Amino acid sequence: MAHITVVGLGPGEPQYLTREAWQILSECDEIWVRTLKHPVLAHLPAHLVVHSFDSLYETADTFEHVYAEIVTQILALSRRTDGVCYAVPGHPMVGEATVAQLLATARAQQIPVQIVAGLSFFEPVLVALSLDALDGLQIVDALDVVALYHPPLNPDMPALIAQVYSRTVASDLKLLLMNQYPDEHSVALVDAAGTGAELVTWMPLYEIDRQQATPLTSLYVPPLPQVSSFEGFQQTVARLRAPDGCPWDREQTHQSLRANLLEETYEVLAALDADDTDALREELGDLLLQIVLHTQIAVEDGAFLMPEVISGIDTKLKRRHPHVWGDVQVGDSAEVIVNWEAIKRHERETKGNVARSMLDGVPKALPGLAQAVEYGGRVARIGLDVDDNAHSFLDKEVVDLSVPVRRACHECLEHLESFSHTATEATSVFVLGEVLFEIANWARRQHLDPESALRLVNQQLLAQVKRFEGELRARELQLELLNPAEIRQLWREVI
Repeated sequence: MAHITVVGLGPGEPQYLTREAWQILSECDEIWVRTLKHPVLAHLPAHLVVHSFDSLYETADTFEHVYAEIVTQILALSRRTDGVCYAVPGHPMVGEATVAQLLATARAQQIPVQIVAGLSFFEPVLVALSLDALDGLQIVDALDVVALYHPPLNPDMPALIAQVYSRTVASDLKLLLMNQYPDEHSVALVDAAGTGAELVTWMPLYEIDRQQATPLTSLYVPPLPQVSSFEGFQQTVARLRAPDGCPWDREQTHQSLRANLLEETYEVLAALDADDTDALREELGDLLLQIVLHTQIAVEDGAFLMPEVISGIDTKLKRRHPHVWGDVQVGDSAEVIVNWEAIKRHERETKGNVARSMLDGVPKALPGLAQAVEYGGRVARIGLDVDDNAHSFLDKEVVDLSVPVRRACHECLEHLESFSHTATEATSVFVLGEVLFEIANWARRQHLDPESALRLVNQQLLAQVKRFEGELRARELQLELLNPAEIRQLWREVI
């Protein structure tokens, strides 16, 4: 009857073999090992014939191909009368991809598998570092980590990264970890834990690829000295809102925090305007506080949880980027925008909001100028600038303005039109600012409110866009199937 026995060989020295493992190995005539590069093999019963899969590592393109072939061969061997004994380093259920695949496939084929536990690399590493694993230790595989774009680690908790096979893996790992940890953060490379060659070397993170690494090398990353994780910050905010927390924070509601949210947003914009990275770091923290505060209030009200907030935006991002997380092909950013609008329209139709306008997502509370920029940008996404002839616009619209305003407007246009050839961005921004200031000053002298005037024009554009979209529906036209000339023609007919 087909069967598989998987034996854990321990971390290296023979004293770490379990009595059960030794008994099974003593009763076998032959075993198959994933690799001969394991110290305990020299101490196995003398009669035992040992076969290895080391040759696969030399011919296969990737580790995944190696593991898949090992599983295929073990399954074939399992159908022999005596089945097969497959021995792996450490514990079969710790960092052994072949065992995980073997269990899944054998279960599907109804082949029984016996797992014989072994001491893993993990326990000797804990001893070498004097660590308690229950103090929040995170354990991950180096190859899984380097395949990502950001470390999957909570920096408030210690982490052990296993199987840092080589300097190449260590280098890739270093660059990824530097997205979350300071370059000088003290870490430890632990090599050959549980063997006579055990070595623990402490060094700054940026040096981990400067010494030899082996399949027995692990990296220990201690926690950062201050709260640095999203979860840790949530704990801080939840503590403020707790019954024994801060009276002021406990009194806050979604409505009472509205002004704070707006104020902190403007502080972030001010830091961006000043190109001040230190201020930006601080102001982003203040803005994050508002987001976490609102979410904590929602948690207390039973409205929603932080994982729902994060999973919602994460799902939306991936859904709206099928060219990154799907099989859609795009040539440039313009195609990305077209796809984005089509996906958003489909989302609205799925929710029953067929008549929703492309401008409806722009907050009504935005200042007029910011709202105008957002409206104009959204209209431009469909290949339609409301009025792309600025000189013609000025001839029609600013004739009643004062001479200084007209002069400033024309100078601004002439300057911006030559921007790509001679002007710096900073100069162009300043000139534009002068024009806006002249207009605001003129409005003040005329006892007009420029904010109200701009919002009035914004509302006019909103109405025009909705008429345009209504006409699309009436004619049963799909926007993404129209070319730019057809879009502009329909726009002129509607407005």
